[in-house]
Amino acid sequence: MSINGEFIVYALIFVAVLLLVEGIYLTVFGKSISLNSKVNRRLDMLEKGAGREQVFEQLRKEMALHLKSSSIPLYSILARRAQRANIAFSPFQLMLLMAVLGVVAFIGMTVGTSTSPPVRAGISVGMGIGSVFIWINNKAKKRMALMEEQLPDAVELMVRSLRVGHPFTSTLAIVAKEIPDPLGTEMGMIADESTYGRDVGEALKDMAERIEMQDLRFLAVAVTIQQTSGGNLAEILHGLSKVIRSRFKLFRRVKAITAEAKWSGSFLSGFPLLALIGINMAKPDYYDVVMETPYFVPACLVVGAFLVANVIVMKMLVNIKV
Repeated sequence: MSINGEFIVYALIFVAVLLLVEGIYLTVFGKSISLNSKVNRRLDMLEKGAGREQVFEQLRKEMALHLKSSSIPLYSILARRAQRANIAFSPFQLMLLMAVLGVVAFIGMTVGTSTSPPVRAGISVGMGIGSVFIWINNKAKKRMALMEEQLPDAVELMVRSLRVGHPFTSTLAIVAKEIPDPLGTEMGMIADESTYGRDVGEALKDMAERIEMQDLRFLAVAVTIQQTSGGNLAEILHGLSKVIRSRFKLFRRVKAITAEAKWSGSFLSGFPLLALIGINMAKPDYYDVVMETPYFVPACLVVGAFLVANVIVMKMLVNIKV
């Protein structure tokens, strides 16, 4: 098999490993980790008969699971993202999953390619770690995007509840019942912590730092200031909801404006590689003559440097700070 065919096999194996990660996750946890459910996970656990304290302890343990293992050298690159994605796998299970996927990739390359065992071993390790990293990163981005979209509605619900006379702790409980995951369970945890005596502002601040979400930091600061200096919390949160919605609209607008440039950058970055693969597959001996010249390797290095520079410049052009 030619080296070009082996590259295609590598790509197919990597895609298969990515799909296998999601398949294993859904098989183990099923709908319990879905973000599309109308009822958030905390309420679902309570409706199934679990005690409130038991649910609180379990969810609290899960929310601190990955950050406690961030000191592990290999796992430190995944801990923060896994926490934001609220991955139900434990750190040990994720590392075990990397090893299993690496073995699967090695077996696939052994069957489909003719590369040497050391090369297959190195690539399989990269596939095992890389596939889990990409999967967790995508999960974290999806969960954070959903939470950012839900937050303005949650704050407006707080405002309406406060205006009809509910205390803030009861307002959090109402939000926890009405808002689906991922924000519903998070707010339910804040409500439970306040019930057991923790300061609400401190709990919101810890949640914002754990998730690393700027709008939640604004909410925590607003609640903390109101607790210390007084004031109309409903009006404060009403103004905050307007700010969050305006920021959200601005982010969407910037995303729409830069979408064409991002696609152009992706095309300009990927097309030379796709053209190279296509030429080699159509005519494998196309570069045989120039490969013998002393300028071939320096020319390849220059082209590679230009491709890397193109990716960096394109990212800088579309990375608009808001």
